[in-house]
Order: sequence, then structure tokens, then C-alpha cells
Amino acid sequence: MRQESYDFIVIGAGSAGSVVAARLSEDPNVQVLLLEAGGRDRHPFYHLPAGFAKMTKGIGSWGWDTVPQKHMKNKVFRYTQAKVIGGGSAINAQIYTRGHAQDYDDWRQMGCEGWSYEDVLPYFRRAEDNDTYEDRYHGKGGPLGVSQPIAPLPICEAYFDAAGALGIPRNHDINGAKQEGVCYYQLTQRNARRSSAAMAYIAPNEHRQNLNVRTGAQVRRITVEQGRATGVEMMDGTRITARAEVILSSGAIGSPRLLQLSGIGPADELAALGIRPVYDQPDVGANLQDHLDLYCISELSGPYSYDRYAKPWWAAIAGLQYIFTRKGPVASSLFETGGFWYANPDARNPDIQFHLGLGTGIEHGVAAMPNGGVTLNSCYLRPRSRGSVRLQSADPAKAPLIDPNYLADPQDRAMSIRGLKLTQEIMAQGPLRKYVLAERLPGPDVKTDEDCFNFISQHSKTSHHCAGTCRMGADAQAVVDIRLRFNGIEGLRVVDNSIMPNVISSNTNAAAIMIGEKAADLIRQDHSIQVPA
Repeated sequence: MRQESYDFIVIGAGSAGSVVAARLSEDPNVQVLLLEAGGRDRHPFYHLPAGFAKMTKGIGSWGWDTVPQKHMKNKVFRYTQAKVIGGGSAINAQIYTRGHAQDYDDWRQMGCEGWSYEDVLPYFRRAEDNDTYEDRYHGKGGPLGVSQPIAPLPICEAYFDAAGALGIPRNHDINGAKQEGVCYYQLTQRNARRSSAAMAYIAPNEHRQNLNVRTGAQVRRITVEQGRATGVEMMDGTRITARAEVILSSGAIGSPRLLQLSGIGPADELAALGIRPVYDQPDVGANLQDHLDLYCISELSGPYSYDRYAKPWWAAIAGLQYIFTRKGPVASSLFETGGFWYANPDARNPDIQFHLGLGTGIEHGVAAMPNGGVTLNSCYLRPRSRGSVRLQSADPAKAPLIDPNYLADPQDRAMSIRGLKLTQEIMAQGPLRKYVLAERLPGPDVKTDEDCFNFISQHSKTSHHCAGTCRMGADAQAVVDIRLRFNGIEGLRVVDNSIMPNVISSNTNAAAIMIGEKAADLIRQDHSIQVPA
């Protein structure tokens, strides 16, 4: 069998892996192999902003579920994990938020020197090609398209006014000097098309002779010899050697899963499954964090949302409008309005995030209103609950055991319920009465905390913000060090949201791209790789 060898093997062409592969291959003397288990992003839904409505329902996903959530009456959640080039950035709602500056300062205070807000801000700016801002907080000319929404509806302005009636101000740049307030989110789009990490970083550079991109290429395990990662073994048995490093960028679920399949993780558990332990690290797959999404659905008194475009005739009209004007429903991410506020008035920073969905039934398992409506989501941003990712079998074809352990901490339950009640209050304010016929879910009869808990145990979903399962730190228990090198195995680095010590206070895709940008610099420094001017 033909032997292959590269300087760097990057496993996972998602938001972080695409960045790392593209940046390392800027030096023509460095040979990079990028492996993606999923397929190409050829389907139009990956590129049309409104294609997000199809994504949580199965397109480009592994199709995994969580284990029953014991603190939520054993509810099982669909847990969409991308299986396509571009990863989460190819299937998400394109919302560009970075979290609060304090999130990164907290990482530094936890021992992660070099990861404060001032440390990471240059990498956010380097990635950006912002169509509106160029200042201390934002950059132009980077690979990633970041744009203002071009298809908002009048009900969005009424939502801003409704929030204002409760004392929540308008904020025109929630990635700038302050996070508080309601806003139009900026989106990872360019020219009314999705700007995924694959389109931003890989597509323009795939002609490079030193960058080999393979899709449909699932890794069976990382090979380790004498304490050093030497390469990968593919599902067909082919082995590929990494002369410098193996870089694991398979996400907060995929990275700990592959490490455990490779014998790297809690040794007793792996041995019980018939996997030969290679390195005992109990914290691989521990510390899983996610934002639990709750929703308030209102039926509207007229065609004020995009729901009617779910019907074939209207969908055809929307398609023509997009083709000729690059506007209308197809140009909308459907969740381009939202903001940040407080469930706990004593919180030092906003602890609730809103997403206003310009329709109903947009995501898997969420009810649709026959006559049209809108969905106001809320999520508590700083959960104390911690879950895990474990294997159920040594068979790589089997889904992992994903346990976000939602609402295990009473604080998470209390603050989540406050956030839900706040969405109900916003939707009941005067400026929205022109549009809203009635609240349908939870409904006006759901008032007490117990009522709310019973509701969310039936009606809730993931925010798709999982993180923390290969925790970065300066302590002996950390999975990776502050340069993202795996503690205990040479030549192995983890670069994705699994390295977050704490999940950030917002959507996580922008942070994943930042992690990829910073990691590329760390790797180039460690290997004396030439940085292009």
C-alpha cells in the first residue's frame, strides 16, 4: 500500500480546521493534508442563507441524539453536528457574535495566558471582511465575509421597540464596546451568500500544490508511537504519516470521540469497551457545556413573517426574487435579530441571549403555526452544569453518548426560566400588538416556575454551542496546554471549541474561527514556519 507523508495532518475541515489548514499552507514549503469525514458543500442549501431551515432537520449532519436528560424528565434532544466541509459554519444560522470580553479575560484568570480579550481581538479582526465597520473592534480585507442583514422585516423594528418598553436598549454593534441590548446581528455572509469557513479559507486556496483536501475521508484513529502522535489510520486501513503534527479539529463532540477511539481518554472505560488504552486522560470528553435554547412562539395576525414562503407557490416567488435582486426570504438567515440582556439583575455581564426567528418550525422539533408566526428564543449564557462525551462502543460507526446534562445545576434552571418569562414579556408589549394575534407556546396559562419547567422539559432544544471537552489550561488535569498541545502526547494538538475552559457568552462560530487563526500562529512559531508578509 502506498505510503503518504505530510508535515501536518488536520482532522476536520470545520470552522477551526479550515482556518488552520489554509494558514499553514500559506508557506509553500509546508505540506498540509486536510481530512473531512463529510462531503462537499455542493447543494445550494449550503450557500443560500435561508438554507439553515433545512440544516437541523438532517442535511449535512451526523444525525446524533443526546442521551435522555435526567434533569429534564428524560427528554432526548436532536444534537446536530455538521458532517460537511466547512463544519458548523456551513450549516449554522450565520450569526456572527464573539461573546463578552470578560469571557476571555476569565480564561486568562484561569491560567490561560495569551487568551485574554486583548490577546484574541487581533485574530477576530484578522479573520474579518466586515461590510460596515473598520475600527478597534473590526477588520476589513480578511477571508471571512461579515455583513449586515439585507432581508429584515418590519416586525424586527417592532421587536426592538417592545424590548425598549422594558428598558432594554438598542445596540448597533454587540461585538463592539458593549454587549448589552437588542440588535440586528451581523452575519457570516458575503453578497447575500453564506461565507462558511470552507468558502472563506479553503475554496480560494485549494489550488495550492501543498494543500491536499479530502472529503469523505473518515479517520479511524490517531496513531501514537512511543508517546508521539505519528499520523492517522483511515477507515480503509490506510496509514498516513505526519512529520510535524497531527491537528485534531473535529469539534467539541468529534474531537473527544476520536481521541477515545484512538485509546486516548479514561483508560478504564476504554478497556471495558475493548479499546487498548494508549494514554489515560480522564478529562477527555469531560466538561461538556452547552446553551439550552427555550422558545416563545406567537401566532401573527397577518403575513408579517416568512412562514408563508414554506408553501411551494410562495417559495418559487422567493426563489425568483433572490435570483434577480439578492433580497427577500432566501437572503435571510431567519434568525438575524436578537440581543443580550440579564436574567439575573446582579450579573456582571449579560447572561441571556435572544434570537428572533422570522417564522415558526424553522428548527427540528419546533412547532409551526398554520397561519404564520415568529419564534423568540432565549438561552442562559453561563451554565454551571457540566456533561460529557463518551463512547458506547469501540465501533466507529456507532454514535457517541452525548450528555449535556442540561439543568443539573439549580441556578441554570432558575435563570433559564427567567429568560423564558422575559421572552413572553417582550412579545406582549404594545409595539408588537399590531403584529401578534396570540402567544401559542408556552401560552398564557404557563406562568409559574413549575409550569415553565414542565413546558421546557417538552419544548426546548440545543443552541448548538457545545464546548469544553478537551479543556485548555495550565494545570495538570487540563487536556491541552495554553498552546493547544495535548498534555502527555507529543505531536498532537487540538484546535476547536473543545478547548474552551468555559463556553463563551454567545454563539460560538466566530470564536472557533478565532481559535483557528490563533492556533495557526502558535504552530508556525513552534515550528519556525515562515509567516507571509
